This record gives sequence, structure tokens and C-alpha cells, in this order.
Amino acid sequence: MLGVLLTPILKREQTSFKALYGKSFAVDASIELHQFLALIRKPDGSLFTDPKGRVTSHLIGLLTRTSRLVIEYKLRPVFVFDGRPNPLKSATIEARRKVQQKAQTEYLQAITARDYSKAWSKVVMTGRVTGEVLADAKKLLSLMGIPWLEALEDGEAQASFMAAKGDVWAVGSKDYDCLLFGAPILARYLTLTGREYLPSKRTSRPLIPELVNLADNLQALGISREQLVDLALLVGTDFNEGVMGIGPKRGLALIRKYGVAEEFPEEIRSHLPENLDSVRNIFLHPRVLENYSLKKRGPDPDGMVEFLSEERAFKRDRVQKVADGLAESQSKSDSQLGQWLA
Repeated sequence: MLGVLLTPILKREQTSFKALYGKSFAVDASIELHQFLALIRKPDGSLFTDPKGRVTSHLIGLLTRTSRLVIEYKLRPVFVFDGRPNPLKSATIEARRKVQQKAQTEYLQAITARDYSKAWSKVVMTGRVTGEVLADAKKLLSLMGIPWLEALEDGEAQASFMAAKGDVWAVGSKDYDCLLFGAPILARYLTLTGREYLPSKRTSRPLIPELVNLADNLQALGISREQLVDLALLVGTDFNEGVMGIGPKRGLALIRKYGVAEEFPEEIRSHLPENLDSVRNIFLHPRVLENYSLKKRGPDPDGMVEFLSEERAFKRDRVQKVADGLAESQSKSDSQLGQWLA
């Protein structure tokens, strides 16, 4: 699974980039890179690569989509990368690896059978954020003048801490886990174009930015953040499997009736982790960097051209145009942390 499923019970408000003009975001880098690897592909479903076979789909996404957010809408992103995963997340990581392997096998089978619709539905699930992808992304962000940092553990936890602290306006991520981590505002689908493929339905939907306000949702649900975490444990998170047969709506009913997980009937309680508080504390008291430096540096147009055009075979005039746009846009703002963030 990818994050906790809470869609059926949460209020989400569609928005636009015009409405988000000038806002600052702590962006979950892993989610963004996964989306680039899933959406930015050739017509046959394969990833874009340079002449040496190195993947460039994520670099295309950062160059075109992220730069446009900065240049046209003056958004101020700070990318937050995952650190060392919490040991309790190992089962989820292994499950995702198996899903990717299975999807790769089914993609090759579909290509052989010339079932291109099925092939596409499988290939979008095979993108892997490798060490090389991460290194490339960090290098390009630095050259673009966009701050980034590496979390101690979960990037979403760090991003949520930064938002709760008031250093950024919202967290940019697809996953609702950020609400469990305490993000006041979750901004989903911070991308300008593209569609999300839904493998189970073999169809796609447009990606439209939306906002989820934690306080408003807790009030509407009539529960606390701590209770929302217990609800998520019933549904299943990246750190526990959840209870079979219990979705968000039934989980909400149980929370409203019993208040806390310890009061659940034994047939339900027995399926929750024995180390209940340990899993809770991942969300309620996550390991985060409390002191971080995000001094903004201006973009390096020459460095961008050298990296993308000379090393990765991007069209020089296209890279130069984006680089010049970033330089012009960011030269109008002060380089101090307070000006880039909050």
C-alpha cells in the first residue's frame, strides 16, 4: 500500500495554482519523484533515458513542472528526502518491491501479447526511485536554486513538522500520512499536467490540485488527531497491516464509539500491533530534524546547462530558457530563509 487510505471520510477542496500563488511548501520528494517516473514516459510506456541509458524522466519533471511552479506561480518549494526507514516500515518496503517485480513481469507479458493498454497499466507501477535517481534529483535541485534536505527517517514526517512549525505554508504530498504526522494543510497533486493511472480500473483521471485542512477535518469528524491515528491503525498504515474488513468509515464508527484502540472489542484489538504505542509514536512523536538550515542559493544557469545538456543530452535552448527564467524569478526575492519559506 502507499500511505493510509482515508479518502472516503476526508473533506478535500479542489484548488488552482493561481490560488496558491506565492505559497511555500515542504514537498515530499519521494512522492514527487515516483509521480514523475509514473507519468513522464514515452508512448510505449518506457521511461525517458539519455544516450547512455540513464533514466531522465525525473529530471524532465523537475526541469519542466517544478520550474514552472516557481517561475509562473512563485511557489516556494523545499524538497524533503527520506532518511533511513523506520524498522517497522520494512514489511511495506518489501511488499512494494514485490508489486514492482510482478508489474514488470506482467508488463513484458502484455507487450509480447501486444495488449498495449494492459502494458501501460503495468509499466506505470514499475518506476523505482534508485540511488542514482535521488542523486540526480538533489543535484538538479541545487543547480535550480531550490532548497532540499534529508530527513532523519520519513520525509513526510519532516515536512509535516516544518509545516506545523510554520516554516512553510503546507506539505506537498499525495499521501494522507502527513495529516497523521500533524501537517496543518496537505496540498495534493502539485503538478501542472498529467493524469494518474488507476490500475484496478484500467483508466486514468486528471490530476487537479486539492487541499486538505487537518483542523477542519478533525472538527467535522468529531475526533482528535490522536484518534485519527488510531483510526489509521485500524485501516492500515506503512507501519502496520490494519484489521481485515475495516475501512475508513467503519474505523471512524469504532473510534467514535470506543474512543481509543485499547477499548476496542478483543476480536478487533487482537489484530492490532502488540507494540501499539510504538506505532502511534511514529506519527505523534516522529524522529525529525528540529534544527535545519535551508539557506537559499540562487540558480546556477551554467551548471544546469552543463549537467542537463552536456551530460544528459537535453536540448540546450530548452534548458537555457528554464535556467534564465529561474534566475530572473528568484533574483527578485531575498536569499534569506525567512523570505524563501513561511
